[in-house]
Order: sequence, then structure tokens, then C-alpha cells
Amino acid sequence: MSDDCKSKRSEQEKAVLSPIEDIINDARNGRMFILVDDEDRENEGDLVIPAQMATPEAINFMAKYGRGLICLSMTPERCDQLGLHLMPQTNSSRFGTAFTVSIEAREGVTTGISAPDRARTIATAIDPGSTGADIATPGHVFPLVAREGGVLVRAGHTEAAVDIARLAGLNPSGVICEIMNDDGEMARLPDLVEFAGEHGLKVGAIADLIAYRRRHDHMVKRTEEVPFTSEFGGDFKLNVYVNELSYAEHVVLVKGDISHGGPVLVRMHASNILDDMLGDTESGKAGELRKSMEIIGDEGRGVIVLIREPHPKALSARVHQKLDRPSSHTASQQLRDYGVGAQILLDLGITEMELLSNTDKTIIGLEGYGLTVVGRRPIGE
Repeated sequence: MSDDCKSKRSEQEKAVLSPIEDIINDARNGRMFILVDDEDRENEGDLVIPAQMATPEAINFMAKYGRGLICLSMTPERCDQLGLHLMPQTNSSRFGTAFTVSIEAREGVTTGISAPDRARTIATAIDPGSTGADIATPGHVFPLVAREGGVLVRAGHTEAAVDIARLAGLNPSGVICEIMNDDGEMARLPDLVEFAGEHGLKVGAIADLIAYRRRHDHMVKRTEEVPFTSEFGGDFKLNVYVNELSYAEHVVLVKGDISHGGPVLVRMHASNILDDMLGDTESGKAGELRKSMEIIGDEGRGVIVLIREPHPKALSARVHQKLDRPSSHTASQQLRDYGVGAQILLDLGITEMELLSNTDKTIIGLEGYGLTVVGRRPIGE
């Protein structure tokens, strides 16, 4: 897709997408809404309603107008309490959607497929007083296991439905159903906008939910702080931060007094073994970490946030980039980890910074945390 197309699509989204706060408010009041994901992922829209608000009328609406599979998103803890096992044990689906065995309420249903029966099954499954003994398998409701950490770990409708219900102060579960057009094809954004207008529904984006959670959820914790002397820049304080969602540890080097004195010189550095340790000559970034440490050492004041890549195939993704092969990991992971970096800066008390960078590329999301980039300084050759 060209940059012009991306720009136009972005403008279209801004015109039709509701703020995530409005989506959360609709959820709190039992109103159904539509959630869209990224066009590089499933590029689809789902009807969503908090599970505790899933009336027979809501289920019938999904079946009649959504036409997709009606699923119940729940937390791993709740699925464990009900004794629901993944189907299959080894998930080879394209986006790792975590289906369990299908379910039915053991009491109070007839065939199980009617809208009232499915609503009854959903109510039974999310009732804190229910146990596995109250559920029969297989059935006509399809549970999904949301990942721990929600959309900050997996940007799917499953996690988004649970996150929004939780943020609305409701039972952390949701009912979702893909929206299909009359011809049976998946509805895309223009179709979803028309659908939403016809039925008086709001449309929200999972990307906006991710940004919202980045701003409001505290994901990092400082676990260590020790003196550290390097041949690159001299004396620093070395801090270790842990991402409490992914459990990845990140290193932060602090030089001098950053508590006052204006904007702080900051290098936000995504760790890359090919550049940082092996000196990759093709990337043009070899030695940037060392040079950044030396610049901050000369400055006498500054911070280097060294973001580690917790993904088990991070190195493979880097190699794929060198070979111009597409990788599903790098862009989304880097964006998410820069959110962690932003929270680290806030924990250090930094609100204004001068970025050490050889590019003008914007680090998306910093402003959402109340961080201001007042300028940029090249790292140099």
C-alpha cells in the first residue's frame, strides 16, 4: 500500500472511529459496539457486547446481522475454573485464536442453539457461582481464552472484548461475532461504517484500546539500581526494569542529575544483536549504542533506555528483515516495547527530552504518555 493510501485510510478512520472512552461507556451501559483490528492482521470488524449484558435479543442480533461465529471471550483463570481445555492442544491457526471445547449450560436449555439458550449458556459460564459441573460439552457456544495482559500482549478481538468489559467495571468477559456482508464476504471498514450507521452502533479500533491501556496501565517496575562504569561514557547508574506483562528485563543507564535542569538527552534504543554486538555493516546502525553512551558521557547528563526483545524469534525476525522477507513480529513488537520505554522515562521523572537519533522517525505513542520531544540530536558517524 502506498503512503498516500495509508494517509487516506488514516483520515477515513479518524472520521468514523469513536474514542475508546465512548466505547467503554457504551459497554458499561450494555450497548453493543463494533471493534476493528489492523488491516495487516485479520482486517475485520466484530460485534461485541459484555457477556453479562448478552441478552437473547443481543444474541439474535448477532446471529441475524453479524452472521459470523458467536464466541464467548473469557480470562484464562475463568476457563481453568470451568475445566475448559484448548481445542486443539497445538494451535496452528493463523492468528493463534484460542478456542476451547464448545459448551452448553447443563440446566435451563432445550436444543442449545436458540438465542435464549445461548444467552443462558453464556450467563452460566460467567457466573462466579458456577463450576464445571454446571457446563456440558460439546455445545453451541464457543469459548475463547484471552491472553494474560490483554491487547498489550495480543491485539485480537478476544482480548479486546475482555479488556473493555474489565475497564467498564463489568465481568471480564465478552461475546463477539464477526460481521459478514450479504454476499458472505467479510465486512471491511467501509462496509462496517455503513452497517454501524444502519444499526446505530459505534465503531472503535483495537489500536486505540492499546494506546488507552498504554497510557493508563503501569507495566514496568524497577528491580535493580547499581553503579556502573563503562569505557563508553564513564560512570552511570545502571537500572533494571521488568515488564510485568512479558517479564522481559530492560536496562536503563542514567548519567548525572536528571531531576532538574530542563529537557534530558535520551537515547531510546531497541536492542539488536546484529548491530550492537556483531557490528552489522549493512544496517548503518552499527555502533549507535556505543556512540550514544559516549555522547551522554560527554554531556554529563542523560538517559539510555535499552529495550530488549522478549520475543523468542526476535533474532530470526531481524535476519528476515536483512533478507527483505516480511516478518509479523518486528513492527508491532517495537511499537509495544516503545510504550514500555515511555513508562520507564516517566518512572524516572522525565517529561521533556531531546532525542538522540539519526532519523526523524516519530516514536509513536510518546505524546500519549505526556512526554514531549523538544528536539533531536544526531548520533553522528
